[in-house]
Amino acid sequence: MSISGKEFLDSAIQQFEEAAEILKLEEGLRELLKMPKRTLIVSVPVKMDNGSIKTFMGVRVQHCDALGPFKGGIRYYPTVTVEGVTALAMLMTWKTAVMNLPFGGAKGGVRCNPKEMSLNELERLTRRYTAMIYDIIGPHIDIPAPDVYTDAQTMAWIMDTYSQLKGEPTPAVVTGKPVNLGGSEGRAEATSYGVAVCVREATKKFGIPLKNARVVIQGFGKVGAHASQILYDWGAKIIAVSDFKGGILSKDGLNPYKVSEYEKKTGSVVGFESMKSISNEELLELECDFLIPAALEGVIHKRNADNIRAKVIIEGANGPVTPEADSILDQKNIKVIPDILANAGGVTVSYLEWVQNLQRFYWTREEVLNRLDERMVKAFNEVAEYQEKYRVNYRRAALVLAVERVVNAIKSRGLWP
Repeated sequence: MSISGKEFLDSAIQQFEEAAEILKLEEGLRELLKMPKRTLIVSVPVKMDNGSIKTFMGVRVQHCDALGPFKGGIRYYPTVTVEGVTALAMLMTWKTAVMNLPFGGAKGGVRCNPKEMSLNELERLTRRYTAMIYDIIGPHIDIPAPDVYTDAQTMAWIMDTYSQLKGEPTPAVVTGKPVNLGGSEGRAEATSYGVAVCVREATKKFGIPLKNARVVIQGFGKVGAHASQILYDWGAKIIAVSDFKGGILSKDGLNPYKVSEYEKKTGSVVGFESMKSISNEELLELECDFLIPAALEGVIHKRNADNIRAKVIIEGANGPVTPEADSILDQKNIKVIPDILANAGGVTVSYLEWVQNLQRFYWTREEVLNRLDERMVKAFNEVAEYQEKYRVNYRRAALVLAVERVVNAIKSRGLWP
Protein backbone atom coordinates (compact mmCIF):
# COMPACT_ATOMS: atom_id res chain seq x y z
CA MET A 1 0.00 0.00 0.00
CA SER A 2 1.13 3.56 -0.73
CA ILE A 3 -0.60 6.73 0.35
CA SER A 4 -1.61 9.67 -1.83
CA GLY A 5 0.29 12.93 -1.89
CA LYS A 6 -2.55 14.65 -0.06
CA GLU A 7 -2.58 11.99 2.68
CA PHE A 8 1.20 12.33 3.02
CA LEU A 9 0.95 16.12 3.32
CA ASP A 10 -1.88 15.83 5.84
CA SER A 11 0.32 13.47 7.88
CA ALA A 12 3.28 15.86 7.76
CA ILE A 13 1.10 18.78 8.88
CA GLN A 14 -0.47 16.69 11.65
CA GLN A 15 2.98 15.75 12.96
CA PHE A 16 4.05 19.40 12.87
CA GLU A 17 0.89 20.43 14.74
CA GLU A 18 1.68 17.94 17.50
CA ALA A 19 5.14 19.46 17.94
CA ALA A 20 3.72 22.99 17.77
CA GLU A 21 1.25 22.10 20.51
CA ILE A 22 4.04 20.86 22.79
CA LEU A 23 5.99 24.08 22.16
CA LYS A 24 2.80 26.17 22.55
CA LEU A 25 3.53 28.03 19.30
CA GLU A 26 1.39 31.02 18.46
CA GLU A 27 -1.11 30.59 15.63
CA GLY A 28 0.72 32.93 13.24
CA LEU A 29 3.92 30.89 13.35
CA ARG A 30 1.96 27.67 12.88
CA GLU A 31 0.28 29.02 9.75
CA LEU A 32 3.62 30.28 8.42
CA LEU A 33 5.31 26.88 8.80
CA LYS A 34 2.41 24.85 7.43
CA MET A 35 2.78 26.57 4.05
CA PRO A 36 5.82 26.48 1.74
CA LYS A 37 7.53 29.76 0.96
CA ARG A 38 7.42 29.02 -2.76
CA THR A 39 6.02 26.37 -5.13
CA LEU A 40 7.06 26.32 -8.78
CA ILE A 41 5.17 24.02 -11.16
CA VAL A 42 6.62 23.67 -14.66
CA SER A 43 5.78 21.84 -17.86
CA VAL A 44 8.82 20.02 -19.20
CA PRO A 45 8.61 19.23 -22.94
CA VAL A 46 11.09 16.58 -24.09
CA LYS A 47 11.88 15.27 -27.56
CA MET A 48 11.75 11.48 -27.23
CA ASP A 49 14.00 9.07 -29.12
CA ASN A 50 11.23 8.30 -31.63
CA GLY A 51 10.95 11.99 -32.56
CA SER A 52 7.73 12.68 -30.68
CA ILE A 53 7.38 15.38 -28.03
CA LYS A 54 6.19 14.41 -24.57
CA THR A 55 5.45 16.92 -21.81
CA PHE A 56 6.10 16.04 -18.17
CA MET A 57 4.97 17.83 -15.01
CA GLY A 58 7.83 19.13 -12.88
CA VAL A 59 7.77 20.83 -9.50
CA ARG A 60 10.14 22.44 -7.00
CA VAL A 61 8.82 23.27 -3.54
CA GLN A 62 10.82 25.52 -1.19
CA HIS A 63 9.39 25.21 2.31
CA CYS A 64 11.49 27.36 4.66
CA ASP A 65 14.91 29.03 4.52
CA ALA A 66 15.09 30.56 8.00
CA LEU A 67 18.25 28.57 8.80
CA GLY A 68 19.94 28.86 5.40
CA PRO A 69 19.63 28.02 1.68
CA PHE A 70 16.94 25.52 0.68
CA LYS A 71 18.18 21.93 0.45
CA GLY A 72 16.46 18.81 -0.85
CA GLY A 73 16.43 16.08 -3.46
CA ILE A 74 14.78 15.69 -6.83
CA ARG A 75 12.86 12.50 -7.58
CA TYR A 76 11.68 11.02 -10.87
CA TYR A 77 8.61 8.91 -10.24
CA PRO A 78 5.27 8.14 -11.96
CA THR A 79 3.19 9.31 -8.98
CA VAL A 80 4.92 12.62 -8.21
CA THR A 81 2.36 15.16 -6.95
CA VAL A 82 2.65 18.74 -5.73
CA GLU A 83 1.18 17.72 -2.36
CA GLY A 84 3.62 14.85 -1.92
CA VAL A 85 6.61 17.00 -2.82
CA THR A 86 5.37 19.71 -0.43
CA ALA A 87 5.28 17.15 2.40
CA LEU A 88 8.82 16.05 1.57
CA ALA A 89 10.02 19.69 1.50
CA MET A 90 8.56 20.23 4.97
CA LEU A 91 10.29 17.09 6.23
CA MET A 92 13.57 18.40 4.80
CA THR A 93 13.19 21.59 6.85
CA TRP A 94 12.92 19.51 10.02
CA LYS A 95 15.67 17.11 8.92
CA THR A 96 18.29 19.80 8.33
CA ALA A 97 17.25 21.49 11.60
CA VAL A 98 17.48 18.33 13.71
CA MET A 99 20.99 17.80 12.31
CA ASN A 100 21.82 21.47 13.06
CA LEU A 101 22.81 22.14 9.44
CA PRO A 102 22.71 25.68 7.98
CA PHE A 103 19.98 24.76 5.48
CA GLY A 104 16.27 25.06 4.97
CA GLY A 105 14.03 22.47 3.34
CA ALA A 106 13.04 21.93 -0.29
CA LYS A 107 12.11 19.08 -2.62
CA GLY A 108 11.61 18.60 -6.33
CA GLY A 109 10.20 16.04 -8.68
CA VAL A 110 9.20 15.17 -12.22
CA ARG A 111 6.25 12.91 -12.91
CA CYS A 112 7.72 10.29 -15.22
CA ASN A 113 8.67 6.61 -15.33
CA PRO A 114 12.47 6.55 -15.68
CA LYS A 115 12.43 2.76 -16.10
CA GLU A 116 10.70 3.29 -19.47
CA MET A 117 13.04 6.04 -20.66
CA SER A 118 16.43 5.85 -22.37
CA LEU A 119 19.54 7.51 -20.97
CA ASN A 120 19.35 10.18 -23.69
CA GLU A 121 15.71 10.91 -22.88
CA LEU A 122 16.53 11.22 -19.18
CA GLU A 123 19.37 13.62 -19.98
CA ARG A 124 17.11 15.82 -22.12
CA LEU A 125 14.44 15.74 -19.41
CA THR A 126 16.96 16.70 -16.71
CA ARG A 127 18.51 19.54 -18.65
CA ARG A 128 15.11 20.96 -19.62
CA TYR A 129 13.82 20.72 -16.04
CA THR A 130 17.00 22.44 -14.79
CA ALA A 131 16.50 25.29 -17.25
CA MET A 132 12.90 25.66 -16.03
CA ILE A 133 13.90 25.98 -12.34
CA TYR A 134 17.20 27.81 -13.00
CA ASP A 135 16.01 31.13 -11.54
CA ILE A 136 15.23 29.69 -8.09
CA ILE A 137 18.25 27.43 -7.50
CA GLY A 138 21.91 28.22 -6.84
CA PRO A 139 24.76 27.53 -4.36
CA HIS A 140 23.43 30.13 -1.90
CA ILE A 141 19.72 29.84 -2.78
CA ASP A 142 18.62 26.21 -3.24
CA ILE A 143 20.89 23.19 -3.62
CA PRO A 144 19.23 20.05 -5.11
CA ALA A 145 20.44 16.47 -4.59
CA PRO A 146 19.52 12.93 -5.73
CA ASP A 147 16.38 11.18 -4.53
CA VAL A 148 14.20 8.32 -5.81
CA TYR A 149 15.37 7.23 -9.30
CA THR A 150 17.89 10.05 -9.65
CA ASP A 151 21.60 9.65 -9.06
CA ALA A 152 25.09 11.12 -9.46
CA GLN A 153 24.68 11.21 -13.25
CA THR A 154 21.47 13.23 -12.91
CA MET A 155 23.29 15.70 -10.66
CA ALA A 156 26.14 15.98 -13.18
CA TRP A 157 23.64 16.99 -15.88
CA ILE A 158 22.02 19.55 -13.57
CA MET A 159 25.39 21.01 -12.58
CA ASP A 160 26.56 21.23 -16.19
CA THR A 161 23.31 22.82 -17.40
CA TYR A 162 23.30 25.37 -14.58
CA SER A 163 27.00 26.15 -15.14
CA GLN A 164 26.42 26.67 -18.89
CA LEU A 165 23.52 29.04 -18.22
CA LYS A 166 25.46 30.85 -15.48
CA GLY A 167 28.57 31.16 -17.63
CA GLU A 168 30.93 29.76 -15.00
CA PRO A 169 31.66 26.37 -13.36
CA THR A 170 29.32 26.05 -10.36
CA PRO A 171 29.85 22.67 -8.68
CA ALA A 172 28.14 23.80 -5.43
CA VAL A 173 24.73 24.13 -7.14
CA VAL A 174 23.98 20.45 -6.44
CA THR A 175 25.31 17.71 -4.18
CA GLY A 176 25.53 13.98 -4.79
CA LYS A 177 27.66 14.53 -7.90
CA PRO A 178 30.27 12.10 -9.25
CA VAL A 179 33.50 12.42 -7.27
CA ASN A 180 35.42 13.48 -10.40
CA LEU A 181 33.11 16.50 -10.72
CA GLY A 182 33.41 17.70 -7.15
CA GLY A 183 31.29 15.09 -5.43
CA SER A 184 32.22 13.99 -1.93
CA GLU A 185 33.84 10.71 -1.02
CA GLY A 186 31.39 8.69 1.06
CA ARG A 187 28.26 10.36 -0.41
CA ALA A 188 27.00 7.16 -2.11
CA GLU A 189 26.61 5.31 1.20
CA ALA A 190 25.97 8.37 3.41
CA THR A 191 22.24 7.84 4.02
CA SER A 192 22.81 4.16 4.68
CA TYR A 193 25.67 4.90 7.05
CA GLY A 194 23.45 7.28 9.00
CA VAL A 195 20.76 4.59 9.24
CA ALA A 196 23.35 2.10 10.49
CA VAL A 197 24.66 4.57 13.10
CA CYS A 198 21.08 4.99 14.38
CA VAL A 199 20.79 1.20 14.70
CA ARG A 200 24.10 1.11 16.57
CA GLU A 201 23.12 3.92 18.94
CA ALA A 202 19.66 2.39 19.47
CA THR A 203 21.26 -0.90 20.56
CA LYS A 204 23.06 1.04 23.30
CA LYS A 205 19.97 3.01 24.26
CA PHE A 206 17.55 0.07 24.37
CA GLY A 207 19.89 -2.67 25.57
CA ILE A 208 19.86 -4.79 22.41
CA PRO A 209 23.25 -6.34 21.58
CA LEU A 210 24.38 -5.31 18.08
CA LYS A 211 26.07 -8.66 17.48
CA ASN A 212 23.51 -11.00 15.88
CA ALA A 213 20.73 -8.39 16.17
CA ARG A 214 18.01 -9.52 13.75
CA VAL A 215 17.53 -6.91 11.02
CA VAL A 216 14.77 -6.77 8.37
CA ILE A 217 15.06 -4.30 5.49
CA GLN A 218 12.22 -3.35 3.16
CA GLY A 219 13.67 -1.75 0.04
CA PHE A 220 16.97 -3.12 -1.25
CA GLY A 221 17.84 0.02 -3.20
CA LYS A 222 20.58 2.57 -2.63
CA VAL A 223 19.76 3.01 1.06
CA GLY A 224 18.71 -0.51 2.02
CA ALA A 225 21.50 -2.38 0.24
CA HIS A 226 24.35 -0.27 1.68
CA ALA A 227 22.78 -0.27 5.16
CA SER A 228 22.50 -4.05 5.13
CA GLN A 229 26.18 -4.37 4.23
CA ILE A 230 27.37 -1.92 6.90
CA LEU A 231 25.28 -3.61 9.61
CA TYR A 232 26.44 -7.05 8.41
CA ASP A 233 30.04 -5.88 8.76
CA TRP A 234 29.24 -4.65 12.28
CA GLY A 235 27.97 -8.09 13.29
CA ALA A 236 24.20 -7.79 12.86
CA LYS A 237 22.21 -10.64 11.32
CA ILE A 238 20.27 -9.62 8.19
CA ILE A 239 17.34 -12.05 8.11
CA ALA A 240 15.17 -10.57 5.34
CA VAL A 241 15.33 -8.01 2.54
CA SER A 242 12.96 -7.03 -0.26
CA ASP A 243 12.51 -4.92 -3.36
CA PHE A 244 9.48 -3.94 -5.43
CA LYS A 245 9.04 -7.53 -6.70
CA GLY A 246 9.07 -9.19 -3.28
CA GLY A 247 11.36 -10.37 -0.52
CA ILE A 248 13.54 -13.21 0.74
CA LEU A 249 13.82 -14.63 4.25
CA SER A 250 16.59 -16.55 5.99
CA LYS A 251 16.25 -16.83 9.78
CA ASP A 252 19.90 -17.94 9.93
CA GLY A 253 20.93 -14.71 8.21
CA LEU A 254 21.99 -13.88 4.67
CA ASN A 255 25.06 -12.28 3.10
CA PRO A 256 23.94 -8.90 1.69
CA TYR A 257 27.01 -8.61 -0.52
CA LYS A 258 26.04 -11.81 -2.34
CA VAL A 259 22.40 -10.71 -2.49
CA SER A 260 23.50 -7.41 -4.05
CA GLU A 261 25.54 -9.22 -6.71
CA TYR A 262 22.53 -11.43 -7.49
CA GLU A 263 20.17 -8.44 -7.63
CA LYS A 264 22.43 -6.61 -10.10
CA LYS A 265 22.41 -9.65 -12.40
CA THR A 266 18.70 -10.49 -12.19
CA GLY A 267 17.03 -7.16 -11.32
CA SER A 268 15.56 -8.47 -8.07
CA VAL A 269 16.46 -10.20 -4.81
CA VAL A 270 13.66 -12.73 -5.35
CA GLY A 271 14.96 -16.24 -6.02
CA PHE A 272 18.32 -15.76 -4.33
CA GLU A 273 19.81 -19.15 -3.33
CA SER A 274 16.34 -20.70 -3.17
CA MET A 275 15.56 -18.77 0.02
CA LYS A 276 11.98 -18.51 1.19
CA SER A 277 10.09 -15.94 -0.85
CA ILE A 278 7.82 -13.55 1.04
CA SER A 279 5.76 -10.52 0.10
CA ASN A 280 6.63 -6.98 1.19
CA GLU A 281 3.58 -7.07 3.47
CA GLU A 282 4.76 -10.28 5.15
CA LEU A 283 8.28 -8.92 5.51
CA LEU A 284 7.07 -5.89 7.49
CA GLU A 285 5.36 -8.19 10.00
CA LEU A 286 8.36 -10.45 10.72
CA GLU A 287 9.57 -10.80 14.29
CA CYS A 288 12.93 -8.98 14.53
CA ASP A 289 15.00 -6.56 16.56
CA PHE A 290 15.22 -3.84 13.91
CA LEU A 291 12.87 -3.16 11.01
CA ILE A 292 14.20 -0.70 8.43
CA PRO A 293 11.56 0.48 5.93
CA ALA A 294 13.78 1.98 3.22
CA ALA A 295 11.38 2.19 0.27
CA LEU A 296 8.43 4.61 0.04
CA GLU A 297 6.15 6.52 2.37
CA GLY A 298 3.11 5.12 4.16
CA VAL A 299 4.01 1.41 4.14
CA ILE A 300 3.24 1.01 7.85
CA HIS A 301 -0.32 2.20 8.41
CA LYS A 302 -3.34 1.68 10.62
CA ARG A 303 -4.25 -1.61 8.89
CA ASN A 304 -0.93 -3.37 9.51
CA ALA A 305 0.63 -1.54 12.48
CA ASP A 306 -0.90 -3.92 15.00
CA ASN A 307 0.87 -6.81 13.25
CA ILE A 308 4.36 -5.28 13.47
CA ARG A 309 6.65 -7.39 15.69
CA ALA A 310 9.92 -5.41 15.53
CA LYS A 311 11.41 -4.02 18.72
CA VAL A 312 12.67 -0.88 16.98
CA ILE A 313 11.82 0.72 13.62
CA ILE A 314 14.51 2.81 11.94
CA GLU A 315 12.98 4.90 9.15
CA GLY A 316 15.31 4.64 6.17
CA ALA A 317 12.63 6.07 3.84
CA ASN A 318 10.78 9.37 4.17
CA GLY A 319 7.48 9.01 5.99
CA PRO A 320 7.12 5.20 5.98
CA VAL A 321 4.99 5.23 9.17
CA THR A 322 1.67 7.11 9.19
CA PRO A 323 0.47 9.07 12.27
CA GLU A 324 -2.27 6.49 12.89
CA ALA A 325 0.35 3.74 12.84
CA ASP A 326 2.55 5.76 15.20
CA SER A 327 -0.19 5.72 17.84
CA ILE A 328 -0.61 1.96 17.54
CA LEU A 329 3.16 1.37 17.71
CA ASP A 330 3.36 3.58 20.81
CA GLN A 331 0.75 1.40 22.52
CA LYS A 332 2.79 -1.69 21.61
CA ASN A 333 5.95 0.00 23.01
CA ILE A 334 7.70 -0.29 19.65
CA LYS A 335 10.32 2.44 19.36
CA VAL A 336 10.47 4.44 16.11
CA ILE A 337 13.61 6.40 15.21
CA PRO A 338 12.08 8.91 12.75
CA ASP A 339 13.12 9.70 9.20
CA ILE A 340 14.23 13.25 10.00
CA LEU A 341 16.97 11.72 12.15
CA ALA A 342 17.49 8.19 10.82
CA ASN A 343 17.96 8.98 7.13
CA ALA A 344 19.67 12.35 7.61
CA GLY A 345 23.09 10.94 6.71
CA GLY A 346 22.56 11.87 3.06
CA VAL A 347 21.84 15.55 3.65
CA THR A 348 24.64 15.72 6.23
CA VAL A 349 27.25 14.55 3.73
CA SER A 350 25.58 16.78 1.14
CA TYR A 351 26.36 19.64 3.52
CA LEU A 352 29.98 18.43 3.74
CA GLU A 353 30.12 18.20 -0.08
CA TRP A 354 28.73 21.74 -0.41
CA VAL A 355 31.35 23.06 2.03
CA GLN A 356 34.10 21.27 0.08
CA ASN A 357 32.81 22.72 -3.20
CA LEU A 358 32.71 26.27 -1.85
CA GLN A 359 36.28 26.15 -0.55
CA ARG A 360 37.63 23.83 -3.29
CA PHE A 361 39.20 21.62 -0.64
CA TYR A 362 38.38 17.91 -0.37
CA TRP A 363 38.44 15.34 2.43
CA THR A 364 39.06 11.58 2.27
CA ARG A 365 36.23 9.05 2.59
CA GLU A 366 37.38 8.20 6.11
CA GLU A 367 37.35 11.87 7.14
CA VAL A 368 33.87 12.36 5.70
CA LEU A 369 32.39 9.28 7.39
CA ASN A 370 34.03 10.21 10.71
CA ARG A 371 32.46 13.67 10.53
CA LEU A 372 29.11 12.08 9.64
CA ASP A 373 29.37 9.59 12.50
CA GLU A 374 30.03 12.40 15.00
CA ARG A 375 27.09 14.46 13.77
CA MET A 376 24.69 11.49 13.76
CA VAL A 377 25.63 10.49 17.32
CA LYS A 378 25.26 14.10 18.53
CA ALA A 379 21.83 14.44 16.90
CA PHE A 380 20.68 11.03 18.22
CA ASN A 381 21.65 12.03 21.76
CA GLU A 382 19.98 15.45 21.45
CA VAL A 383 16.73 13.81 20.30
CA ALA A 384 17.00 11.32 23.18
CA GLU A 385 17.37 14.24 25.61
CA TYR A 386 14.22 15.88 24.23
CA GLN A 387 12.41 12.54 24.43
CA GLU A 388 13.20 12.37 28.14
CA LYS A 389 12.53 16.07 28.73
CA TYR A 390 9.06 16.09 27.16
CA ARG A 391 8.21 12.42 27.79
CA VAL A 392 7.10 11.86 24.20
CA ASN A 393 8.08 9.36 21.52
CA TYR A 394 11.22 9.85 19.42
CA ARG A 395 9.37 11.30 16.42
CA ARG A 396 7.76 14.04 18.48
CA ALA A 397 11.05 14.67 20.28
CA ALA A 398 12.90 15.11 16.98
CA LEU A 399 10.17 17.37 15.61
CA VAL A 400 10.09 19.50 18.74
CA LEU A 401 13.87 19.94 18.56
CA ALA A 402 13.72 20.82 14.84
CA VAL A 403 10.70 23.13 15.02
CA GLU A 404 12.18 24.94 18.02
CA ARG A 405 15.39 25.63 16.08
CA VAL A 406 13.51 26.91 13.03
CA VAL A 407 11.16 29.07 15.11
CA ASN A 408 14.09 30.58 17.02
CA ALA A 409 15.71 31.48 13.69
CA ILE A 410 12.48 33.09 12.40
CA LYS A 411 12.13 35.11 15.60
CA SER A 412 15.76 36.25 15.47
CA ARG A 413 15.49 37.31 11.82
CA GLY A 414 12.11 39.00 12.20
CA LEU A 415 9.71 39.68 9.34
CA TRP A 416 10.63 42.10 6.54
CA PRO A 417 9.24 44.25 5.06
